[in-house]
Amino acid sequence: MRRSPADGSYVPVAVGADAAGMALPTALTLSVIGAAHPVHQTAAITLVWLLVGLAARRYAPSAWDEGAPAGPVVRDWLVLLGVLAVVRTVSGLEGAPAAELAALCPSLAVTVVCRKVIHRRVLAVRRRAEGLRRVLVLGEAGAVDAVVGQLAERTDHGYVVVGACVLGEGEVLSGVPVPARLPGDAPPASDEDAAPVADAAELLGADLVFVTAGRHMCGDRLRRLSWALHDRGHRLMVLPGIVEVARRRVRIASAAGLTLLDVSPPTRRGLPTLLKAATDRVGSLVLLVVLAPLFALLALAVRLSSPGPVIYRQTRVGRDGTPFPMWKFRTMVVDADRMKGELAGANEHDGHMFKLRRDPRVTSAGRFLRRYSLDELPQLANVLLGHMSLVGPRPPLPEEVARYDQVEMRRLSVKPGLTGLWQVSGRSDLSWHETVSLDLRYVDNWSWAWDMTVMARTVRAVLDGRGAY
Repeated sequence: MRRSPADGSYVPVAVGADAAGMALPTALTLSVIGAAHPVHQTAAITLVWLLVGLAARRYAPSAWDEGAPAGPVVRDWLVLLGVLAVVRTVSGLEGAPAAELAALCPSLAVTVVCRKVIHRRVLAVRRRAEGLRRVLVLGEAGAVDAVVGQLAERTDHGYVVVGACVLGEGEVLSGVPVPARLPGDAPPASDEDAAPVADAAELLGADLVFVTAGRHMCGDRLRRLSWALHDRGHRLMVLPGIVEVARRRVRIASAAGLTLLDVSPPTRRGLPTLLKAATDRVGSLVLLVVLAPLFALLALAVRLSSPGPVIYRQTRVGRDGTPFPMWKFRTMVVDADRMKGELAGANEHDGHMFKLRRDPRVTSAGRFLRRYSLDELPQLANVLLGHMSLVGPRPPLPEEVARYDQVEMRRLSVKPGLTGLWQVSGRSDLSWHETVSLDLRYVDNWSWAWDMTVMARTVRAVLDGRGAY
C-alpha cells in the first residue's frame, strides 16, 4: 500500500513549493527595487517562512484534510511580517520595511496558487484510492457502520477503513472485517483490552486506530488503550461524535484533567457578517453595471424564443422563513406552472425539489440559459436589495419548505445565495441528502474567505454545465 501523500512524497513537495513560492518572487522583487543584499534577505525571509509553516503544522498529514484555503496562508504571511518587524527592531535596522513588504506581496499570491495546485494533486490521488492511510475503527457496531458510511460518502479525505474492533454485542453491517471483539464493560487489566486491538492493527496493516465515543468507552479505558497502542507504535484518533464542524471552530481546552472540545457557534454577527453584507451589495452593483450589455442580449434572446415576459417572477423563501420575489430570465413557456401538476409523476429528484432532465416546458433559449446558469443573473438585483447573498444555500419554494423537517429548516438560518456549495458540487445531479448536507455545512461553517473560494469555483462550474437542467 502506498503511503499517504501528506505522510510521504508530498511533504518535501509542499516544503519545496513553499520555499520556491516565497524565494523566487521575493528575490526578483528585491533585485528590481534595488534593495541591499537581496540574496541574503531572500534566504532569511524564506527560512522564517518555512519555520512559520512548521510551527503552524501546515505540513502535517491532517493539514491536507482541510483543503487549501487562502486564509491560513494569509495568516502565516501576517505572522511572517510580524517576525520580520521584530527582527528589524532587534537588529537596529532603521527605516520602514517598505522593500520587504513590497517583495512579499507577489510571494503571497504565488504561494496560495502553489498550495492549491498541490492540494488538487492530493485529491486526484485520493479519488483513485491511492496513498490513503489505513484505519482500524474501534467502537460499538452502530458507530462503526456510521464511521464507515461517512468516510465512504466522500473522497476529499485521506483515510480508508480496513477493519473494525467491535465493543459489546451487535453486528457490523458495513461489511468491513472484524478481527476482534471486546467486552462491553472495561476489563480490569489493560492488556486484556488493548492487546487484541494492537494485534488487529498489525494484522491488517493499519496506520492508525479510530476510537468512537460511546457508553462502553470511558475515559480511563481509553487512556489505558492509548498507552498500549502508543507503546506498540500505533497512532490513535478519538472521534467525539460531532460532524460537519470546521476545524477553525474547534478549540481544545482542559479542566481538572478532562480534555474539552470547545465548539464555537456559527458566525451570525460581527465584522464577518458586515464584510459579507458589504461584499454582497458592492459586488452585485458592480456586476449589474458590467453585465448590462449581456442582460440586453439575453433579454432579446428570451423575447425571440417564445411569447411572454422576459423576466419570470417567483416567490421563494429567504432567511428565517421570510418570502421574497425572486427574478430570473424566463426559460419556460408561459403556462409552465400550470403544467407542473401534470408532470409531477415524472419527477426525477428524490427529495422535495422538482427536476426533469428533459423538461418539455423549457424553451430552446431556456436550455442554453440553464446550462450556463445565465437565467440566474437577474438575482443580482435580489442580492442588491438584500433578499439574497452572493453565496448561500439554494432559495427554496414555499411548497418545498412546507415539507421540511427540523433539520432541513436550518437551511433558512442564513440568506439564500446566487451560488453556493450546491451549485459548485453537481447541482441537480446531487441527491436530496447531499444537497441538505452541503447547505448545512455552509450554514454552520461559512466564512468570508470560503465565500470567495465558492465564487471562484462557480466560474468553473458554470462553464462545465454539469447538473444544470
